Amino acid sequence: MTFFDPQTWDGRYFDGSWVSTPDTAAVVSPSTGETIGRVAAATAADLDRTVKAARRAQTAWASAPAEERAAVMRRAAAIIEENTETLARWLSDEAGSAQGKAHFEASLVANEFHLAAATAMMPYGQLLRSARPRLSLSRRRPVGVVGVISPFNFPGILSARSIAPALALGNAVVLKPDPRTSVSGGLFFAAVLEAAGVPAGVFSVLPGGVEVGSALVDHPAVPIISFTGSTEAGRIIGARAGQLLKRAHLELGGNNALVVLGDVDVAAAASAGAWGSFLHQGQICMTTGRHLVHDSIYDEYVETLSAKAAALPAGDPSTGAPLGPIIDERQRDKINAIVRETVDAGARVTAGGGYDRLFFEATVLADVTPEHAAFQKEIFGPVAPVTRFSSVDELVDLVNASDYGLSLGILAKDAFRAYELADRLPSGILHINDQTVDDESQAPFGGVGASGTGARFGGHEANIEAFTETQWVTMQADVATYPF
Repeated sequence: MTFFDPQTWDGRYFDGSWVSTPDTAAVVSPSTGETIGRVAAATAADLDRTVKAARRAQTAWASAPAEERAAVMRRAAAIIEENTETLARWLSDEAGSAQGKAHFEASLVANEFHLAAATAMMPYGQLLRSARPRLSLSRRRPVGVVGVISPFNFPGILSARSIAPALALGNAVVLKPDPRTSVSGGLFFAAVLEAAGVPAGVFSVLPGGVEVGSALVDHPAVPIISFTGSTEAGRIIGARAGQLLKRAHLELGGNNALVVLGDVDVAAAASAGAWGSFLHQGQICMTTGRHLVHDSIYDEYVETLSAKAAALPAGDPSTGAPLGPIIDERQRDKINAIVRETVDAGARVTAGGGYDRLFFEATVLADVTPEHAAFQKEIFGPVAPVTRFSSVDELVDLVNASDYGLSLGILAKDAFRAYELADRLPSGILHINDQTVDDESQAPFGGVGASGTGARFGGHEANIEAFTETQWVTMQADVATYPF
């Protein structure tokens, strides 16, 4: 039987073993509409049993030598690298990823486990000065069970960036993937980590809907929730976590600005802008959602960007099309409604604007103003709204008109000038002379404002902060005496 054979996981969830459920859910390709597999439809009761087992298993896992956990992470990375084509195929078939995006994401997933192996071996405390004759130190300890809720758009990497460091630091993990991508965002990791030697119960995957996600957030034995998804859902999870005195790491939406100053090479700028808006059909939290272009080059930029959009056909990723499908009809209709509303309000369609089934054309909207829906909302589709500005102060107001603050790109001939300008533009991520979409496992990742609760992912420091608790420890040779 080959690795990740459907006979292993079809109709099952994973809690250290593969468990069948009475009900299953279809895995549907957004490109063809065909059912390409089935997954278990887990329940809140399944979740409760799984969390209790994870809590029991976590104690021994946390007590294992750090090198042992690191070795498991290294084996997992190697297994992913050996099976890159399998993961990429599922990312294409299940998530609608174009071939380049699918393979890029698969490589990022492997990198997360390589980084996690190193994280397991990092220093986990420090000596502190004390006014008394004793040893005083702080140390980081695993929290116990980490609940992970991941989305559909980059299901592999957006699951892995929580799974890998949380496990490496001695936690158990219960993953609830998006129902639309339960294979590439969930069950694939179960097969990888089972083969890598993670002890039974330490890692679990429960496909399911809102009921399972809510039960995970509410469960008293899950002190941390790591959620990636919409701002609307993140607000609900954050509020509930606050009531339960849990930590919630929230990486949410974005309406990211690409600032194009008047001294740039327009062809290069439009190429960057097209990548930022159209990669993976715009279904990325870091997608360039607002192109803010200086008046002196505005018309040329719109013309060049529109030509690039017109040259990007949407189709089945298996045919090599550069743009794949929107994930489902509901999301497609949301995109279309924003485009139609914006055009009705006075914007111009200079490329695209239509769709066939779930294949939405790469679309450019010119003359977009802050009052338009395409300026105000996260579209999450292949739409590039373009707005002109004439002064720096006007630009600052345009960037800061959004409540989101995830990623910002500034294109300028003078990079230092762009760096100084960025001080007036709050954002969790800043790219000078690049567009807004980028990710590296060793770099901190997170947004401000409506985009989430800051950098809780990426790099040793952020990961250790996210998935451990700090404990103060003192030690002295003799029992302390007091005047009582």
